[in-house]
Amino acid sequence: MNKNIMQIVKECYLCRKLFNVNMQTGLECHHIFGGANRPLSTKDGLVVWLCQRHHNTAPYGVHHNQKNMEILRQDGQKRWEQIYGTREEFLKRYGKNYL
Repeated sequence: MNKNIMQIVKECYLCRKLFNVNMQTGLECHHIFGGANRPLSTKDGLVVWLCQRHHNTAPYGVHHNQKNMEILRQDGQKRWEQIYGTREEFLKRYGKNYL
């Protein structure tokens, strides 16, 4: 992961956001906007570190938990708009407004 506009510290994004816990073990890189938008997420730095529990483990992992996925997508869009441009530009680039 070359660029990350979401985090300064390498820790689980959701452990910090939801529980104010610094989890630094077993971290995995997650692209906030995957599928066809994965290359854009990489280029724009819309990636976060997640612990296994918040990445791929049901029921809390973002690949199983819509609420946690929405948190990431909303935070990612907000950060993108702070750095790169308007909501309309985000919609044009990513194809959906998450806010």
